[in-house]
Amino acid sequence: MPSPRPLLIAGSIATDHLMTFQGKFEDSLVVEQLHKLSVSFLVDDLEIRRGGVAPNMCFGLGRLGLRPVLVGAAGEDFGDYRSWLERHGVDCSHVRISESKHTARFVCTTDATMAQFASFYPGAMAEARLIELQPIVAAVGEPEYVLIGADDPEGMLRHTEECRQRGYAFIADPSQQLAFGEGELIRQLVDGAALLFSNEYESHLIEQKTGWSAEEVLSRVGTQVTTLGAEGVRVRRAGEPDIVLPAAKDVTAVEPTGVGDAFRAGFLGALAWDVGLERAAQVGCVLAAYVVETVGTQEYTFTSEQFLGRLEHSYGAEAAADIRPHLV
Repeated sequence: MPSPRPLLIAGSIATDHLMTFQGKFEDSLVVEQLHKLSVSFLVDDLEIRRGGVAPNMCFGLGRLGLRPVLVGAAGEDFGDYRSWLERHGVDCSHVRISESKHTARFVCTTDATMAQFASFYPGAMAEARLIELQPIVAAVGEPEYVLIGADDPEGMLRHTEECRQRGYAFIADPSQQLAFGEGELIRQLVDGAALLFSNEYESHLIEQKTGWSAEEVLSRVGTQVTTLGAEGVRVRRAGEPDIVLPAAKDVTAVEPTGVGDAFRAGFLGALAWDVGLERAAQVGCVLAAYVVETVGTQEYTFTSEQFLGRLEHSYGAEAAADIRPHLV
């Protein structure tokens, strides 16, 4: 069986620092003195989690036996994270390492009422706009797809334009940047994509900000994949019946962070295996189930037989039989 062409996954690379305060923030705040706010909280625990949309997707692809190429910018503090990803099948040799900035970081403290104080430091992420795709392609080969996920907006735009100019099939996945991007930016990121990923809320946001109807959005992309949370997924192509599938069965939800990234990884992995859109959506849903049942975006494990068993349980023996030759 021939090896699939490489998948280039471009997007944010980040770490999350999550702390828990057992009290209530409000007990330490004096409303009349908020303009002079200066408080500190003694936290009970600290969790450092690997994150960023691109590494999350790459990790999932690696778990399926593929070797995705991570495209993004990080700081010199990326060393341990790089080792982790490489151990799990990710090609990190083309990550840009900033000489002056740390890897992007999300720092959040949550109190007993679920109130939060949080900060996001973009850091090296801003240097994604300096990355050119062509030298990467020269090293790894013509890509099956270039996925362009949430990242530095100028970097996302540069990657999209380069894909158009060089004829690389690209996947639009603007996700978190939709809330901040203006209509013109979003139109440029979406128009001409081989595939558009979003959740249901984001799909409406795309329509609202671009001024395009749902049908016009569909006419501008090859395939539109919309995740529906616990309801599953909808896959649309112009002139063809929609594919609507339920989520994987018997999922025990624990923590939702990274679920969408895992679905995308499963979907792309199955596309690389050339098993069709329905199977791609099914593989995506099963991989997403592992993440929602785990705390952390890259902490799940499974054997090939466990994955195939869950795929068969949710979508039938024929689905598992079609995927078995590819899952090693």
